[in-house]
Amino acid sequence: MGDHITLRFESERAYVALNRPGKHNGLTLEMLRDLVATAKEIAAHDGTRAVVLSGNGPSFSSGLDIAAAARDPLAIVREFLPRPWRGTNTFQEACWAWRRLDVPVIAAVHGRCYGGGLQLALAADFRIAAPTAEFSVMEAVHGLIPDMSGVATLSQLIGIDQAKLLTMTADPVDAAYADRIGLITAIDDDPSAAAAALADRVATRDPRAVAAAKRLFDSSWHRRPRAILAAERAAQIPLLLSKSRKGGD
Repeated sequence: MGDHITLRFESERAYVALNRPGKHNGLTLEMLRDLVATAKEIAAHDGTRAVVLSGNGPSFSSGLDIAAAARDPLAIVREFLPRPWRGTNTFQEACWAWRRLDVPVIAAVHGRCYGGGLQLALAADFRIAAPTAEFSVMEAVHGLIPDMSGVATLSQLIGIDQAKLLTMTADPVDAAYADRIGLITAIDDDPSAAAAALADRVATRDPRAVAAAKRLFDSSWHRRPRAILAAERAAQIPLLLSKSRKGGD
């Protein structure tokens, strides 16, 4: 695991933090791979009952660091190809891996929660946000669409009109608005403490029942995620090709 993702196990809880504070936890390709590896490590760790996902520094995450990723275009191509046995590519699995866990994942959000960072938070089972947190489906700013499982998770959380509005405008919204439309679970002045408290509450329940409930809801809510993830990739490819022909932004 790289330096930009930290993991610690404590009292049946796993605490995961994005750790690139100087860049508002902008996500690099290495961080995406590390998020996948971290989720796998947690899945293999006996006794974990809940996960708290947060970001160090001023923000949860400002999204994909496009400038850093663009330095290695071949790597982008490699990571964009889906794994047939999973139905996700690395960008999608960095988020969707948290849905695969049998234990609840709680995102503690503060500062910016933009783009890929928002899609990561949406892949958690619960999102507790600071009152000053800001959210944006910002891919349209770069001429793209959300394709890190964001379409799958947005469709489970909010109405289609709100999902289109957030995606087509890329406007940042505050925590109060996000709470009102169902994008987040709750607002708290100390989201990390609130997330830890929720983890403690869930951990008192039978882990088999909690795992069964998570699997049941995730497998039966609207469309099958695999089909949506494939649709995300299909919609993104012509946009990426168009940007390539134009030489990028």
